[in-house]
Amino acid sequence: MPCSPTATAALHTEGAEMLAQIARLWAGLATPTELRGLFTQLGYTLDDATWQRTVDYYLSRTSHGSTLSSLVHGWILARARRSDAWTYIQEALAGDIADVQGGTTGEGIRLGAMAGTLDLIQRGLTGLDTRNGTLHLDPPPLPELSEYSFAIRYQGHWGVRLRLGAGKLRLTVPKSDRDPIDIALPDRTVSVEPGESCILVLTDRP
Repeated sequence: MPCSPTATAALHTEGAEMLAQIARLWAGLATPTELRGLFTQLGYTLDDATWQRTVDYYLSRTSHGSTLSSLVHGWILARARRSDAWTYIQEALAGDIADVQGGTTGEGIRLGAMAGTLDLIQRGLTGLDTRNGTLHLDPPPLPELSEYSFAIRYQGHWGVRLRLGAGKLRLTVPKSDRDPIDIALPDRTVSVEPGESCILVLTDRP
């Protein structure tokens, strides 16, 4: 029995919303784990091989006509093939400095691309994610970026500092009366008390 017009419209609306959500996730707003969960809801399986084939498919067909293209591709590769993301980060950062579109820099800097590159370095390249009360980190080896650091606010802790470089991650939690912070790497989980620092040796990952 065919669906009524109302039911059909509802299905189309639900499908459009789901596809829009997938598009946002694919642009780097969620982790591969979350994206796989969404595909599971739709009745599909998203394994690593499918992920990589999809990335290859679009990499070979994208014209990169916008400065945001490098940012989006950097985000995707930060999730799927992070050691290749640096090329696109450089392109995004050079968009205004090099005036890659020929004369548009004089009209103003591209705030979306600039803010996006900061977010990409802070979250994309570190694998930073918060789930179930734990701060997850999964930074890839990135020889081009020898060392960098930044601070975040997390669970009421102001100025939690992360410093990455030379296969190590140093995390410092400022003194406070707050609870310890649980840090999860792909192969282990540690707890860092306020006022303490820890140095974690990173496992090489592609």
